[in-house]
Amino acid sequence: MKRSGDSEREKRRKKRRLLQELGDQKIPYRGPSDQGFQQLWDDSYSGLVLRRACSLPAELHCRVQAALLTLRKKGCLLRDLVRVRDRDVFTSVSRALLGEAGHTYRYLDTRLFAIPWHNEDSEVKEQTCCEPGLRAACKALWELNSFFSFDVSQLREGDRLTQCAKVVQETDTKANDEPDVESKNSDDSRNSEGGDSGSRQSEEADTESKHSEEWDVESKHSEEGCSPLKREGEWEIKSKQNSDEEESSLSKVTDAGLEHSEGKCPTLALKTASVKATVVRGELHAPQLKHSSLSGYQTEDKGEPGGCSEPSPLQGFTGSVKFNVTLLNYMDPSAMNQLKEEPYYGMGKMAVGWHHDENLISHLPVAVYSYSCHDDKGESSEGGEKESWRIGLKVAWDIHTPGLTLPLQSGDCYYMRDNLNITHQHCVLAGEAARFSSTHRVAECSTGTLTYIQSRCQEALSNLHTDPETGSQSLATLSPNTMQHCEEIHNEVEFEWLRQYWFQGRRYTRFCSWWSKPMEDLEKDWKLMETVTMLYLAKVEEEGQAGDGRRDLAETLLSALIDRHQQRQTWRDRCHSSLAQTLPPEEAPADRPFWGVDDPGMPLPFDLADIINRVESLLWRM
Repeated sequence: MKRSGDSEREKRRKKRRLLQELGDQKIPYRGPSDQGFQQLWDDSYSGLVLRRACSLPAELHCRVQAALLTLRKKGCLLRDLVRVRDRDVFTSVSRALLGEAGHTYRYLDTRLFAIPWHNEDSEVKEQTCCEPGLRAACKALWELNSFFSFDVSQLREGDRLTQCAKVVQETDTKANDEPDVESKNSDDSRNSEGGDSGSRQSEEADTESKHSEEWDVESKHSEEGCSPLKREGEWEIKSKQNSDEEESSLSKVTDAGLEHSEGKCPTLALKTASVKATVVRGELHAPQLKHSSLSGYQTEDKGEPGGCSEPSPLQGFTGSVKFNVTLLNYMDPSAMNQLKEEPYYGMGKMAVGWHHDENLISHLPVAVYSYSCHDDKGESSEGGEKESWRIGLKVAWDIHTPGLTLPLQSGDCYYMRDNLNITHQHCVLAGEAARFSSTHRVAECSTGTLTYIQSRCQEALSNLHTDPETGSQSLATLSPNTMQHCEEIHNEVEFEWLRQYWFQGRRYTRFCSWWSKPMEDLEKDWKLMETVTMLYLAKVEEEGQAGDGRRDLAETLLSALIDRHQQRQTWRDRCHSSLAQTLPPEEAPADRPFWGVDDPGMPLPFDLADIINRVESLLWRM
């Protein structure tokens, strides 16, 4: 099996060869105003789909944008301290993870712990882990997630974009002028943003001479997208309210706890009442978006007079896509120091460098919602007042196919689908306004849920027998294979969960306490695993054990102890690094679990050096 280090070196060699071939020249790229843009999109970037802001329900925009501002105001969006090539660096993007209860998302050696959606899920329903305003904000992002899950699953082969036609004005002359503009904008419609590199490498982001390692990090974790869109002509949003009810329902955003001044929509460049039609690949369809309230994905009116109809779970939904998490990102160009120039195409300043998205189920889509605003009050950037944010795309390891750039207006969404995230890379090109994104994905969670790690704990502790009368503890079996399995789980719990959580996951506790009790329970199980290790050690050191069996046990135990000892030292160094010390106390990493030499409550010492020496000496004598 090829080692990770070998793979990284191979990529760097390949990249250097491409750079040598390129020389000082720039690779061409095309934007919407360039000839051949649409043909390039169709030929080389067909996995990208754009949905223009005005083709989404207006009330959905209101809820989502108010939710993003609420999360920002409450301080929930934080920079991550991540690991790149054995160095800790801060992300320039502030972010938070929302998703299914008990889910996590791992990137750049960092595990993010999801704040629950706070939908009607029974696991969360009875808990009061968040205050009402935050719960309402999380639920709004769940509504967007439900919209995307439904919308993406309606796409058919060949769908490229859905977008709003220009508003038909009173004069036919103006109406005739604007479709051309829109069709041109629709060409920019294929957008994508990205997050993290599956191999934790972005081939370009590594370039030694063109940009720094700190910038490379950003190329691997941003907003991500890879998803299908909806079927041609089948998107219909049915109005369930009259215009008076719409006005009432928009004001209810504030009542629901989404903190925004006067309950107004943060963006509405959408001018809901004036939207007349949606263009799907050049065909007009009347969506009646005027007073929509998420009914496009089958919500139920609960009959509250003058209020918003709350979204219900999708009725009869049989699609294969269900986004389980969203990574929220906040980028303020004025606060992002030394934005790097895009080095290969000359596309402009990069907020997030070239990358593939990481830790996703292969070939499943990613959906991204983009919201630009001037300030925390939610004033949107409209009318070309500020330079827009753009997405850049390129074919990976290819300096011959032109790149693609697509401007994003506030409220636009895009999907990356099929294998686009595997065969292509994407970057985020900075605009002038501050920008939020909500990047919905199907994270690979086979080893990343609370349910999973709890089941692993049960497996490891099934080998620990406690006498009900005396309370004495013993091992059910001394098989080396069982020992190896138990010790692997022991290390997984400590380093993939407990230390990850205390390094940065616990900083969300002041907003949401959902993870507090589960992590306490995991720590109790981990402490019992320390007892299991102690019992194995006692058996290894016990005289009179059969020679070969004892040696097998000793070698297996030694390997686990060395790994544990080294990882503990690495995590200690990370927690006490100079960067970690710059964080405020409520955000700073905690070196936990940690205990002193004479702690009577712990069966083994924290520092395992002496025990490792004892086992090594024992093996020498065998």
